[in-house]
Amino acid sequence: MTDLAPAQAPAADARAKRNVAILVLAQAFLGAQMPMIFVLGGLAGQSLASNPCFATLPISLIVLGSMLSATPLSAFMQRFGRRAGFFVGALGGAVGGAIGAYGLVTQSFTIFLIGSICTGIYMSAQGFYRFAAADTASDAFRPKAISYVMAGGLVSAVIGPQLVKVTAEAMVVPFLGTYLAVIAVNVIGALLFLFLDIPKPPAPAAGAARGRTRWELLTTPRIAVAIICAMVSYALMNLVMTSTPLAVVGCGFSTNNAADVVTGHVLAMFAPSFVTGHLIARFGVERIVATGLTILAAAGVVGVAGVELENFFVALVLLGIGWNFGFIGATTMLAGAHTTEERGRVQGMNDMLVFGCVTLASLASGGLMNCSGGNPEQGWVAVNLAMAPFLALAGGALIWLAMRPKEA
Repeated sequence: MTDLAPAQAPAADARAKRNVAILVLAQAFLGAQMPMIFVLGGLAGQSLASNPCFATLPISLIVLGSMLSATPLSAFMQRFGRRAGFFVGALGGAVGGAIGAYGLVTQSFTIFLIGSICTGIYMSAQGFYRFAAADTASDAFRPKAISYVMAGGLVSAVIGPQLVKVTAEAMVVPFLGTYLAVIAVNVIGALLFLFLDIPKPPAPAAGAARGRTRWELLTTPRIAVAIICAMVSYALMNLVMTSTPLAVVGCGFSTNNAADVVTGHVLAMFAPSFVTGHLIARFGVERIVATGLTILAAAGVVGVAGVELENFFVALVLLGIGWNFGFIGATTMLAGAHTTEERGRVQGMNDMLVFGCVTLASLASGGLMNCSGGNPEQGWVAVNLAMAPFLALAGGALIWLAMRPKEA
């Protein structure tokens, strides 16, 4: 298939490389707030909620806020440009941190949850970093640009937990210091976008074609398969990752063991990004997505095979690598299947569907883990077995796309 997005000669990628460098820094610094909040969101929720069953609700509402803001934020960027959209995202992160801090001070779970929804605006904006990396890139540089920006998450995965260690108990109110630090991260990090050089999409002339409708885009085979693979890769990663600390501790290991397993997983999520783009350029995006789905399946097999600490480590590392190949591959596939005029519609629709599935996965994870078996071992097996039908769906979609006649 011929890419529909405008191509540039590789020699013209100087601006794209500069934008990628800025987006990598944004992913590394601004992105650090996400592990900060995900580490403490459940603990803070547990301290505020009247029912401990709702402890992880703040995390689910962050993802829900991301889903709800994806489409309007994408439309906003289509009209006003990436820079303006990323400023809105940073504002959402700062406001979310401020409301969350106020909820901690007043011991109000409701206020804290409102802050979580606002934080979702930042999470949604962060999801568009990968698309912004492709905006000014040539066809050859596009997969590398996307993967380099995703690699910035490797740094944020280190910065975020370290900031938590420094700030979590820094004030009388537990975790308040971390949420104040989140405000500072957004205010300072937003300055990076002043140096971003991505032209706004030209306003369509009167009577000019505006591209395909959302339904036409969604029923385009390549776009549909890209969205399916992105949804499955991200949702299954979240499903298993959310249950992992509960499973590790429930199977008799320590909280530190659980933290080490999650750290290995996060490193595995982002470390391959340095080579994923090169692999896509060499072997083709479909093969890399298929490889990612296969690795996700292998993670499930290792998880079902036993509950020794080694099983948790290997399963979560495979889960991270599989997510990386599947999600970056699906993003690359989508970025090459639409025109500039269609960018706002298709990218907003993609992220709304992806984060909608992630929201459901995060809500289902605890239920599968705690309510589908008589003990943590059985719950962990149920979580891993739940991956199978969705992997079959994504794999079948890829095979169907490969068997279709090539489009002009």
